[in-house]
Amino acid sequence: MREISYRDALKEALKEEMERDERVFLLGEDIADPFGSAYKVTLGLSPIFGTDRVIQTPISEQGFTGAAVGAAITGLRPVVEYMYIDFTTMAMDQIANQAAKFHYMSGGQAQVPMVMRTQGGPGRSSAAQHAQSLEAWFHHLPGLLVAMPATPHDAKGLLKTAIRLDDPVMFVEQKLLYNTTGPVPEEEYTIPFGLADVKREGTDCTVVATSMAVLKALKAADLLAAEGISIEVVDPRTLFPLDMETIVESVKKTSRLVVSHEAPERGGFAAEVVAQVSDRAFDYLDAPIQRVCAPSVPPPFARNMEDYVMIDEHKIADRVRKLVQGEI
Repeated sequence: MREISYRDALKEALKEEMERDERVFLLGEDIADPFGSAYKVTLGLSPIFGTDRVIQTPISEQGFTGAAVGAAITGLRPVVEYMYIDFTTMAMDQIANQAAKFHYMSGGQAQVPMVMRTQGGPGRSSAAQHAQSLEAWFHHLPGLLVAMPATPHDAKGLLKTAIRLDDPVMFVEQKLLYNTTGPVPEEEYTIPFGLADVKREGTDCTVVATSMAVLKALKAADLLAAEGISIEVVDPRTLFPLDMETIVESVKKTSRLVVSHEAPERGGFAAEVVAQVSDRAFDYLDAPIQRVCAPSVPPPFARNMEDYVMIDEHKIADRVRKLVQGEI
């Protein structure tokens, strides 16, 4: 099977869905050529589909998000791009009060089929206003679906599904993933929301990880395997809907659980997983559930400070090791 980048997998998904359905269009800042968006995901699409379907907007998240909500309600399928997840703060009324609520407020008479693509997370010294991990905000909102693909395969399959759904979707990418590569089928495929993926099977501890943390958990698994410790890495892929069945079955098998993400630990998505596993599989646990997440501080600009607060494979491996050895 061919291997392509995360960036190209997203671009293929957008191109294929725009060819399949003329109602699909893109809008956001600098997304048309020659810029092709901040991370070049949309580069080359405006010459194919024209600037009527790859719409370069003013610097006004509030304005173009509102326009997308209106377009979706009237039957189109907009795909909005925010340069950074931090910038969604400028459009929270449109996202939280309009897109997420309109189906409910209309008594089910109206749909809002729109996708909001954005990227978050640290790793490039982007500082406190360009490197946050805010997925828990959107996971908390009734009416929104939330996807966080970690691999090129999942990025393409989930984005195609997101565009076809009749619900608003927050589609969260990570800036360090765009250049990563992996196998992606050439034939048509989609990935349903609410279906987790066991990225690596193991017997001693389950690690539930999201987005970039999945890759770090897999590296941790390699480190621990050399010590005779086997971990199972579960990627939820979508935070809502959440496939708790796969997570619970994994915990029943391994009897230990670590949950890891790049967002701050306080109030993060990990807490939801911890609570649900405690409800559903408490009697199967041989050790306290652990979280490996960022501390509750803004992302630092200085590279050494950013490295200090970021999670990595060593932090995950250390926590798993202590669980398995009975030190926690």
